[in-house]
Amino acid sequence: MPKHQKINIPIKEGCFTRQAHCDLPDNTYERELGREGFYGPVTHMLHQKPPTGWTTWEGPLKPHAFRLSALKSEAFIPWNTPAVLHNADVNIRFWQLNASMPALVRNSDGDDLIFVHEGEGSLFCDYGHLHFHTGDYLLIPRGTAWRMEVHNLCCFLLIENNDGMYHLPDKGLLGPQAIFDPAVLDYPRIDDNFKAQQSNQPWSIHIKRQQVMSKVTYPYNPLDAIGWHGTNTVFRLNWKDIRPLNSHRYHIPPSAHTTFVAQKFVVCTFCPRPVETEQNVLKVPFFHNNDDFDEVIFYHQGNFFSRDHIEKGMITFHPCGFTHGPHPKALQKSMSTPEKMANEVAVMIDTRRHLNINPLLFSVEDTEYVNSWKSPQQ
Repeated sequence: MPKHQKINIPIKEGCFTRQAHCDLPDNTYERELGREGFYGPVTHMLHQKPPTGWTTWEGPLKPHAFRLSALKSEAFIPWNTPAVLHNADVNIRFWQLNASMPALVRNSDGDDLIFVHEGEGSLFCDYGHLHFHTGDYLLIPRGTAWRMEVHNLCCFLLIENNDGMYHLPDKGLLGPQAIFDPAVLDYPRIDDNFKAQQSNQPWSIHIKRQQVMSKVTYPYNPLDAIGWHGTNTVFRLNWKDIRPLNSHRYHIPPSAHTTFVAQKFVVCTFCPRPVETEQNVLKVPFFHNNDDFDEVIFYHQGNFFSRDHIEKGMITFHPCGFTHGPHPKALQKSMSTPEKMANEVAVMIDTRRHLNINPLLFSVEDTEYVNSWKSPQQ
């Protein structure tokens, strides 16, 4: 079979700008119509009215905002917490742990990426001991036995990859040390803390396979390794070790903030960064259609400069095909008195397949979110 070639003929029609996101004519609004999640064919269209200036909304593509921190989601076994958003490739959970886990767990369905929203503690696993604290990603490979010791309430965003492994993104011309150097990835150690928890007391492992739990009990603690070598292990990355890609003359798309890549979704991290300083360049996310991916953003901390009424611990869901961009007040402020820093930390998950919403989320929904794009005159 011959290789397929994309139709890639640049066309100009009517009024247009020389470059995307720059030098927009007065009283116009740019909308990006892109494919393949900012990687494929793309058109930048100029509108006379805001692309999000609707008055009413009906149907399933309505955008949502949920207060995850209001959910009661405490459990010793993380997968006993229901997935709030899910499809065949990924399960997204908000998990709370208020005491040390009394048993081990093992996921035989997929890899787990845990973002620590609040709290700190110790992770004990097959590979050793690793301390964690707020802002950490914990990447736990499928088949790893693990447990956590905590002293106060911890809150986690848990992203379960059901199809294959997590990978690092291809950084291309930037080189492998860009955004974050793989050398900053920490891993568990067989230290004194790990050796101290080894005992001949009975321990159980709760194993999840095909979403069903099994329980195996040992007369000793099976975390009894004395050493290991290899490339398959748990890793820790804190958002403070991420050095985001910046440009003072051009607003960079979310794809440049990709942190982990799975088969059918990506995980991105938005970190504090300087705002663009070029006079005639967009300084907030541009209006766009993401016509191949559903978009989820979990808000960890900071001032979410392109959104109104968003608080830490909230999650937004923008279904594929929904035109979105900055809220009117944020857009107006960016043109009159722009911020010097985007002081926010958020986790974005873009999925190729449609995500299903767990009905329990509707009890913590901000139902006015869909109206937050209306102009102040409406």
